[in-house]
Amino acid sequence: MIKMALHLFRYDLRSFVRDRQSQFFTLALPVLFLVIFASVFGGSGNTTAVAGGRISTSVYYVPGIIALAVIAACFGNLMASVTAQRERGVLKRRRATPVPAASVIAGRVLAAVVIAVVMAAVLLGIGWAAYGAHVPGRTALALVVTVVTGAASFCCLGYALTSVIRNQDAALPAATAITLPLYFISGVFVAVTVLPHWLADVGEIFPVRHLANALLVAYNPHTTGLGFAGPDLLIVAAWGAAGLLIALRKFSWLPLGR
Repeated sequence: MIKMALHLFRYDLRSFVRDRQSQFFTLALPVLFLVIFASVFGGSGNTTAVAGGRISTSVYYVPGIIALAVIAACFGNLMASVTAQRERGVLKRRRATPVPAASVIAGRVLAAVVIAVVMAAVLLGIGWAAYGAHVPGRTALALVVTVVTGAASFCCLGYALTSVIRNQDAALPAATAITLPLYFISGVFVAVTVLPHWLADVGEIFPVRHLANALLVAYNPHTTGLGFAGPDLLIVAAWGAAGLLIALRKFSWLPLGR
């Protein structure tokens, strides 16, 4: 089963590399967001309040955009590609083969997680080269664990949402409609400290806020200890577990729009 999952992982990764639309939304868009937001709001010595002190606003945007990249790879892109494969009958044909269902799903999840990790590394490199941002050595492990946990959880949520998307053309707009407002109220595009209290409280409900906060804790130079944001990681994992339960009950291998 593991051997087949790795084989399908290579295929899914190759399919992603050949899809320029997916590459733009998953790879190019986070880089553009980082450059735009850091340039517009991070100049003139602007700083943002974080736990323990203040950091440059340009540095503040790096972990937030990493959260966006993880969600784009493991939620938006995964949901769109899985829905498209289901509606074209690809999943139906795969399920009809002797390949275990777990291998098919694990291969796609592994591809999404690898893309998320690569994007996190790219954004870290840009943050270091362009804005002087760096991860404290003691919190590097926490950053890796947070990225992988967030990636796995949002993969589960992506599979769960495919059960209610009946048209492959609606998958990407639906993912954007769900995530874009959450980016604004979760500390990705706008610092939580400048949001109205009621809007910040709404953001606390959803996993985007907690993933962005966990990444910020690991990235924050004022953080003491190993940098693990335990409560935030547990909430992200709980959302992922809920998504997994829904996917196990509702996920369909057959086209829904026919």
